[in-house]
Amino acid sequence: MDQQEFILVSAPNKTGEGFIRQLIRQGLPFAAMANNKGEKQRLDSLGVKNIILIDTTEQAKWKIPEFVVGKVFLFEQSMNLCCRYIQICRSWTIKPIYVITHTSNPRLVYKGLGATYVIHTTSEDVSFLVQSHVG
Repeated sequence: MDQQEFILVSAPNKTGEGFIRQLIRQGLPFAAMANNKGEKQRLDSLGVKNIILIDTTEQAKWKIPEFVVGKVFLFEQSMNLCCRYIQICRSWTIKPIYVITHTSNPRLVYKGLGATYVIHTTSEDVSFLVQSHVG
């Protein structure tokens, strides 16, 4: 029997929070990543039920989640953290990894680390991602 795939999200900004609210509204199975307790509390307050707390500094602690990881959506706040998350998540899934950024950081860096798509947007409304890429 196939296990249900979970969408994995890193949402350190308003755009990512809006994406999470849409996933909750649509009842889609997802989990969110946090790399510190403050981020975890913020995700809790958004109503996220499945939160993975990741120590991004120690590769030995990057444990595979207890659920099947499907598509990954990384909302960039910091290039360094986003790069680390791509490395971590690429080892967990063969599904697409999306990086959503407001900056002009080089997309080839993200692609070279394993991102499938790099989406540049100036809008905080990314409902098109849920409609066209989730499912």
